[in-house]
Amino acid sequence: MHRDYGKWWSPTLHREMEYLWFGHSGRPLMLFPTSGGRFTEVEDFGLTGSLADKVDAGELQLICVDSIDNESWFNKWAHPADRVRRHDQFDRYLRHEMIPYIQHRAWRTDLIVYGASWGAYHATNFAARHPDVVSRAVLFSGKYDIHDSLDGYWDDNCYFHCPTAFIPNLDEEGARRLARVEWVVATGEHDSLIEDNRHFAWLLGSKGLPVHAEFWPGQFGHDWPWWRGNLRRFV
Repeated sequence: MHRDYGKWWSPTLHREMEYLWFGHSGRPLMLFPTSGGRFTEVEDFGLTGSLADKVDAGELQLICVDSIDNESWFNKWAHPADRVRRHDQFDRYLRHEMIPYIQHRAWRTDLIVYGASWGAYHATNFAARHPDVVSRAVLFSGKYDIHDSLDGYWDDNCYFHCPTAFIPNLDEEGARRLARVEWVVATGEHDSLIEDNRHFAWLLGSKGLPVHAEFWPGQFGHDWPWWRGNLRRFV
């Protein structure tokens, strides 16, 4: 696969942000790392390699973005209000810096977002907040609620970055906007987060959103072999 490393100084985050880009043409797929992971993680664990034939055939372009989880959700030294404010800056970096770059470079606007575990939270939150720039969200073994990262704190910023909080309250127009996104929710039936995923798939369906849910029988599902083996079916 063609592989390109890039970075720029983000005026939104006031720090350097790195990424990897695989491929020359095809539908763009933005991949988030798992909890506290870096932009190289999905390559290191073979996820990009599992899609090499699709990339080489010009079907997909892969964009592996970095995270700042250790400055936001997992920064226990910071007040919860500051954690969510830092994540809000990350969201704005993605929407106003990374997405325009992807659209310009890929010459396409049919973006897929993917994440597993905490990466599924990122993919979910971004797609639900910005359905104008996302056409499909592939979510494996996800956690979709942020309360555990807030030590009991809650404000409007938390609400609007918590999909399990704001999606149930969408009005008809808001639900129509989210219906532009094709939602995929999947994990193994023995995943410790199985009920979170069942509930989130139900929540999407209850709002009339197009959701494909899979709960693999007899499988753990919350690990890289399952994610590698199933992602290519949805992208």
